[in-house]
Amino acid sequence: MDFSDKLLKQIEFIKEIDKIKYIQRKTKLFNSDRPENDAEHSWHLALMAMVLSEHANQSVDLLKVIKMVLIHDIVEIDAGDTFIYDAEKNHNNTAAERIAAQRIFGILPTEQTEELIALWEEFEAGQTHDAKFARAMDRLEPLLQNSSNNGGTWNEPGVNYEKVYAKKSVIKDSSTVLWEYAEKLIDTGVMRGILKKN
Repeated sequence: MDFSDKLLKQIEFIKEIDKIKYIQRKTKLFNSDRPENDAEHSWHLALMAMVLSEHANQSVDLLKVIKMVLIHDIVEIDAGDTFIYDAEKNHNNTAAERIAAQRIFGILPTEQTEELIALWEEFEAGQTHDAKFARAMDRLEPLLQNSSNNGGTWNEPGVNYEKVYAKKSVIKDSSTVLWEYAEKLIDTGVMRGILKKN
């Protein structure tokens, strides 16, 4: 039996994205010393979005948010994971990530390529209600993990209250109540001595 070119491209993409399971993040799993991988992170964000979407300040398209969080780190297959508090390499969208997006999503048929690149770009820009909520999930998950791991990546050189607060404050752009919770976790981290204030 001959299979369509479309199906073969889709299968090739599915095989390619398996590589995301090997991308290790700095953040550890809850109450664990094992680093999380990008696939676990993306799955967790999708479930967080499902459970927490009622707390968004504005109504969001949940399916779109889930698509965003599931694909947002696929570019790291080529570009690698950049630690959010890296002092030398900017965590914002890079040329390497854009090239990766074109290559990896470009494996798919044209219509799907265009959809996924558009979703990835919308997430990166962080301007729409959907993207803001997706980004809030991306910032909340490691905050919860670090709080459960005696500071986790907060113990890395150069990481302090001011940096954590600045990076996590994007949560307030999407959800007042989740930001209040996040702020409390950050402040509790300082009180517990697991997050340093300058």
